[in-house]
Amino acid sequence: MALNKRSRLITHGDARSPNRAMLRAVGFGDTDFEKPIVGVANGHSNMNPCNAGIQPLVDRAMAALREIGAMPQVFGVPTITDGIGMGTEAMKYSLVSREVIADAIETSVNGQAMDGVLVCGGCDKTMPGGMIAMARMNVPGIYVYAGTIKPGKWKGQDLTVVSVFEAVGAFSAGKMAREDFIGIEKNACPSVGACGGMFTANTMSSSFEALGMSLLGSSQMASPDAEKADSAAASAAALVNAIRLNLRPRDIITRKSIENAAALIMATGGSTNAVLHYLAIAHAAEVKWTIDDFERVRRKVPVICDLKPSGRYVATDFHRAGGVPQVLKMLLAHGLLHGDCMTITGKTLAAELANIPAEPRKDQDVIRPWNNPLYAHGHLAILKGNLAPEGCVAKITGLKSPKITGPARVFDSEPKAMNAILAKKIKPGDVLVIRYEGPKGGPGMQEMLAPTSALIGQGLGESVGLITDGRFSGGTWGMVVGHVAPEAFEGGPIALVKEGDSITIDAHKRLIQVNVTAKELAQRKKKWRQPKPRYTRGLLAKYVKLVSTASKGAVTD
Repeated sequence: MALNKRSRLITHGDARSPNRAMLRAVGFGDTDFEKPIVGVANGHSNMNPCNAGIQPLVDRAMAALREIGAMPQVFGVPTITDGIGMGTEAMKYSLVSREVIADAIETSVNGQAMDGVLVCGGCDKTMPGGMIAMARMNVPGIYVYAGTIKPGKWKGQDLTVVSVFEAVGAFSAGKMAREDFIGIEKNACPSVGACGGMFTANTMSSSFEALGMSLLGSSQMASPDAEKADSAAASAAALVNAIRLNLRPRDIITRKSIENAAALIMATGGSTNAVLHYLAIAHAAEVKWTIDDFERVRRKVPVICDLKPSGRYVATDFHRAGGVPQVLKMLLAHGLLHGDCMTITGKTLAAELANIPAEPRKDQDVIRPWNNPLYAHGHLAILKGNLAPEGCVAKITGLKSPKITGPARVFDSEPKAMNAILAKKIKPGDVLVIRYEGPKGGPGMQEMLAPTSALIGQGLGESVGLITDGRFSGGTWGMVVGHVAPEAFEGGPIALVKEGDSITIDAHKRLIQVNVTAKELAQRKKKWRQPKPRYTRGLLAKYVKLVSTASKGAVTD
């Protein structure tokens, strides 16, 4: 097998070379120095269910790589899980970990001059982190998703981890019995795997199929199932073939393929976080892609999948119904997919979809027929106005009317807002403003799953608006607007809002504004002073110095 010149630099040359000697210590024999060295980025961790099922997948992938004639070298990458850190100071490390993961993979792959990399991860940030690294390094690579969790059950209802967050709000409002509250908590997460709705992990994994960087059909498999390990082995084979062809990430990650990923995200009702992450992936791949491109895609792509959080079904249901390949074929059949894009298999996306029917099976209703979508247009709307000159992201599925005008209820942190919600101080018609939670101000753009879920649990999801310079979990739904930019810490207009100001959110008009005069805002800006950073040393302090605005993906390079 032809060897990429990268590993030749360290494995060839004088037989007395120290680097050859060191590789012999980890199992290299005389004939192994001719083989491609393939890094296996292992996100396994027993700290969380999302990543606790990864080791068997890594073992299968490494065995497959050896069998095919490659030399796998495994290395660890860090991970944290949003669901565990949510609502605490720990959550500030979530988005930061995306950059740490990307840097860790780049360090190992480039530091050891590997010929390719198979990245295996499960929780939200391992996926964009891994893809950013692959796009940045441009070494042949493939992403292997750890798989989704199986749904929990309580009294005949499917559960996800978001069920627990919503139960907190319902129980605190006196709308749920303690028996059900405890029952939901104990039964929501019955297996290993990432959160089971079309939340951020499943959004990113499914979009990687559309992007061409993961095998078709692999993204919605349940983590414990045998087919998931089989897909890891198949992914290893595809990667070695890509190394042979010298097929690199930037041959696959293009403006067209990112548009394919965005179309898939819209069609499936995916997470707001995908906007932030694809801006960062595009930046790493040096592809021209802006926040306004998402709005362009949204206008022409309908939502055709009935998936949680705002829908009825979970990822395993989606997989059984035909999954991502079925949706991609429908998009292709209706002129909304670039079928000529290359994939990691060395075939075009259209060729990979050739045997998939153009319409979904009639024995399921997870994927709707094209002529009967849930919504005529996508669900992730990019709003602009005097509150967000650079733009922000609104998630508008599941709402009877995606517009509201009401008095601002202003909070300078997530915990302060959460305390007010649980104390029942938020009323129908209010518009919550949670600020100083942006990339720099948080730092790290915490996800507001606890406040939004509490509002849903109290029955206020349709009647209360929430805007923030932070983020939202993929499990969030309701009248919510995140990624407001510029952020409050940088003196963005969201920092100038006062308690009781009238605020309008109107997704139909793509508008977000505080209803005060420009003169008044200018006077407030003169009086505004930037607060001191919440962290002055360590990783979070370094992040504050480097991170960009959310409208550019909150990147650090």
